[in-house]
Amino acid sequence: MGLIVKDLSKKYGNKTVVDHISFEMDKPGVYALLGTNGAGKTTSIRMILDMLDKDSGEVLWNGKPLSFENCNIGYLAEERGLYQKYPLLDQIMYFGQLRGVSKPELEKKIKYWSKRLKLDEYLYPQYVSSVSGRQSTKKVKPKSPDQLSKGNQQKIQFLIAMLSDPELLILDEPFSGLDPVNTDILKDVVREQIEAGKYIIMSSHQMAVVEEFCTDITILSHSKAIVKGNLNEIKKSYGRVKLSLKCETDVSQYINDLGIEILSDKEYEYDLKVTGDAQANALLKKLVDAGITVVRFELAELSLHEIFVKEVGANEEQN
Repeated sequence: MGLIVKDLSKKYGNKTVVDHISFEMDKPGVYALLGTNGAGKTTSIRMILDMLDKDSGEVLWNGKPLSFENCNIGYLAEERGLYQKYPLLDQIMYFGQLRGVSKPELEKKIKYWSKRLKLDEYLYPQYVSSVSGRQSTKKVKPKSPDQLSKGNQQKIQFLIAMLSDPELLILDEPFSGLDPVNTDILKDVVREQIEAGKYIIMSSHQMAVVEEFCTDITILSHSKAIVKGNLNEIKKSYGRVKLSLKCETDVSQYINDLGIEILSDKEYEYDLKVTGDAQANALLKKLVDAGITVVRFELAELSLHEIFVKEVGANEEQN
């Protein structure tokens, strides 16, 4: 039956920060919670995890109230949750034992994820010394979080979230602070988790990354859900209104004759906004009839980024 989030609300004084948010996950995959800063994403996640009291609503897992007792949950928080001066390995062992993982199993999982996330140099530091031509490897003082970059601290926290092999994984800004190489590493792990049949809730400002994974979304603005549902269906509802055109000569007059909006124009390459297939096809016919060589003609749906900007922008104007 999966996860059901129903009618979540939260106020602080007279300010509503989450206003009757509901969504369901009836099968494994990725559900995206999106919104501007302060829209209510993190507050919603904390209420889902029962870390924060709800003013109204309920969260069910397979028909029962969601808890760490009836669901194996992994949580990557947006804020750094590491003790900055304590050895990393000690902290990871501590958090893993809190999740009920035995010490021998923890040791195996930490080594696996350390290698998978390329963290060995921080969790198992050592150096090679040379004396009289002979090399020897010696252990050095364990690393602590304050010796790591923001991105590597993020990977450590992701490792901690994975220690119990969670069936429900909640990722709040998982790619924050990661460079392109580490982003790809984490994206590969997320793909593996999807293939393994995990339920994943993801909150992120990186729309292109979210679009790679999510099947369903809720976009929040001013504490309310302003767009909700299957991403493919949402994109289809806007129609195919993006046209990318490249020719070998200036065709702006043909574009203007049809009342098509030019979004950008660079050396006979155009990004256009059309009303739909009919207007785009009318332009193509005009160009072909005029004997103009069309190098590229690509009609596409709006991206998640464009939908987000459009809907949140419209909602901002109303508030």
